[in-house]
Formats: sequence, C-alpha cells, structure tokens
Amino acid sequence: MKLDRTSLALAATVLLWASAFPAIRVALDGYGAGGLSFVRLAVASLALAVVAPLLKVRSPRGRDLPRIVLVGASGMSAYQLLLNWGEIHVPAGTASLIVAVVPAISALLAAAFLGERLTLAVVAGSAVALGGAALIAVAGGDTRYTVAAWAVLAAAVAQAGYHFAIKPLLRRYTGLEVACYAMWAGTVLLLPLAPGAVRTALNAPVDATLAAVYLGVLPSAAGFVVWGHAVARLTVTAATAALYLVPVVALAVAGVWLGERPRPVELLGGLIGIAGVALVNRRPRPERARTAAGTSPRAVPTRRRS
Repeated sequence: MKLDRTSLALAATVLLWASAFPAIRVALDGYGAGGLSFVRLAVASLALAVVAPLLKVRSPRGRDLPRIVLVGASGMSAYQLLLNWGEIHVPAGTASLIVAVVPAISALLAAAFLGERLTLAVVAGSAVALGGAALIAVAGGDTRYTVAAWAVLAAAVAQAGYHFAIKPLLRRYTGLEVACYAMWAGTVLLLPLAPGAVRTALNAPVDATLAAVYLGVLPSAAGFVVWGHAVARLTVTAATAALYLVPVVALAVAGVWLGERPRPVELLGGLIGIAGVALVNRRPRPERARTAAGTSPRAVPTRRRS
C-alpha cells in the first residue's frame, strides 16, 4: 500500500508540474510576467503557511537566513520572472523541453562549487543537454522567440542554482521545510511587484485569475508537498527519474488545453536535451563495478523478480 501511495505521489507531481507550463500561458494574458510571478508565489506562500503547522515545519536558524534568501532569489523569484517572461513568446510545451535540462546544469554547478566528482558522463551529458536547449533557442527564426527561449534557459540555470545551493540546508532541514523557506523568501523579494499585481488583478480575465491561483495552490504548494512525500520514500535517483515525464506530459496538456503543436526541430532539441540529462544521471551497472573490483560477474547471485 505504501508503494501505491508513493507511485500516486510521483504521478501527481509530474502532472502538476507539467500542467504549470500551459497554465502560465493562460495566466500571462491577464497578469503579465511580473504580476503573475508575485501572485503565484504569494498564493503558494499563503497555502504553505496554512499547512506548515500540520506538516510540522520548523523555524529556520538565524545563521541560515542568508542562504535561504539566496535560494529564494534564484529558485523562486528569478526562476518565475524569467520563465514567465520567456513564455510570452515561447510555447508552453517548448518551454518545458528547455527547462528539462536543469539536472545537467545542476551537475555542473555542483562540480564547480561543491567539489562533487566531475565524470566524463557528466561533462558529455551536460554538453549534449545544453546543445539540445540551444537548438530549440535558435530554431525559431524570430528574434523575439530566440530571446525568449534564452530567457527560459536562464530560468533553468536559476532553478539549477537553487538545487545545488540548497544542499547545505538539507543537512539540517527537510526538503519540504527548505521549499517553504525558499517560497516565503522569494515572495518577500517580489513584494515591490505587489501594487502592480493588485491593480492588474482587478481587471484580469477570470480564466487568467483562476490559472494564477491554480499555479500557486497546486503546482507550487501542493507539488512540493507530494514531491517531498515521494522523495522521503524513494532514492533520489528513482524519484527524479519520474521527472523525465514532465515535458512529455506538458506537451500533451498544452496540446489539449492550448492547441499547441511543437515543430519537429523543437521536439528534436527536446529529445537531445533529455538524452543528455539521462547520460548525466547514468549510473554504472553493478556487474561492471564488481568486475572492476576483481569479482567475476558470474559470482554475483541474481535476484528473482517477483
């Protein structure tokens, strides 16, 4: 039963995070990039503040506040602003393909700043993934599209910065707690956009407002909660493997909701990017590891699958 709940949590995370890309396109029509960024984070922060006592979220230590502000600025504020601005000209499904290269960028940043091992697979995979994203960016043939696509890639870099910057915090707090702290910090940093967002909300179409609220409550707030549930019960490798499905589902949802049809070159760039991420996350087979240690693969007992 526990496995079923974990699988449902992963499926819910994929669906929620994938649906965010087309929802952004709908909300942008009424709020613009800045207004939507603030409204989404504010709604998510409020929702998380309501459930934080139930989820036993602790208060952060004072010495960790500078890093919390940093991760909130990169993973929440900058990511929202860049992604929302980029999606003004880049289709939702295409944006999801670009953002899919985040794990590859995270691996490079972790190697550069955290001293993690930089293997040939990480270097090659990151180069392939970034090449796929670059192919999407230059394939538009329109200056506005190209600039917007690079903005989406910059959002991916900001999100990758968040992933490696939170590692020291995860030694002292749960993943859900770190997500709450970052969400709240990111919202505070965008407070200068609040007056404009409020004025915009008064005249925004109903569907744009519903999309903005949906983004805050479900993909942002609920998405982090169910993701934390899944990650707590699986290895990081097993959990993150499910995220390969996010751009696939995003393309399907955008096709049904918005009628988007990505061009073949965009799909090709997306496939190249996902292939690069897969290479980054590639793990050596146990048989090879044991052989390298001097043990014959035949001497390793096999497990019967149930």
